[in-house]
Amino acid sequence: MDDHSHVSGDLTGQGLPGLVLLLPLAWAAAAYLIAAAATRRRGIWPVRRTLFWLAGLAAAAAALAGPVADAAHTDFTAHMAAHLLIGMAAPLLLVSAAPVSLALRYLRPRPARALTRVLRSVPVRVLTHPVTAAVLNVGGLWALYATGLYQASHQIEGLRLLIHAHMLAAGYLLTAALIGTDPDPHRAGYRTRAVILVATLAGHDILAKYLYANPPAGIPEAQAQSGAQLMYYGGDTIHLIIITIFCYGWYRRTRPRAGAQTITAGPGPA
Repeated sequence: MDDHSHVSGDLTGQGLPGLVLLLPLAWAAAAYLIAAAATRRRGIWPVRRTLFWLAGLAAAAAALAGPVADAAHTDFTAHMAAHLLIGMAAPLLLVSAAPVSLALRYLRPRPARALTRVLRSVPVRVLTHPVTAAVLNVGGLWALYATGLYQASHQIEGLRLLIHAHMLAAGYLLTAALIGTDPDPHRAGYRTRAVILVATLAGHDILAKYLYANPPAGIPEAQAQSGAQLMYYGGDTIHLIIITIFCYGWYRRTRPRAGAQTITAGPGPA
């Protein structure tokens, strides 16, 4: 039996980690819907944000259970599609839903103040800094594919669950650090975030090229190349969306305003 057959066989029937992670996704959907409905009764909460949240959870769920998840057990290209769903597409959609803003509007004053204190704490400040988030995200991917961790995840069911959870959490932290609209008392400046965004894109693309030339043990060369190409072009597509949102936000923050121009110019001649 060759290495590929060994890996494929070990993956058979390992849908339990995905099913376990579907439970918190279902809870997150219910909690958001309840909070959004209550907030809309008291004021305004955009429907599009609720749709972003549900679409993000659906993208994550598709990577954990269903046709893509099933195919990912034996096909590296499908595995990479699942990676793009749970590590990039889902975080982008979830961040766009602004869940922290919703929580602050929904919660009563005391728990809302408690949440604010948590957001201002030093551990959260370190964890949500774009450098930390980038290391967790891109560094985690390099650790997964450039070491024996990928092969080990086929043997240890709990490890596979942790890897999925890490991809989703690290992807969310990085996306929120770069383009999040939720309250962040420690948000880095646009120049810092721009540097991290470019470095993240480069790290992701270099890893895709590395996988193209150096397939993980047990993965056929054709599958590795197809999966690496999907990682490269699919990742760049999502990165392009993030770059567009980032640049638009930077432009809105720094563009001259008509009122400011009038004040600067001062009164005209008498």
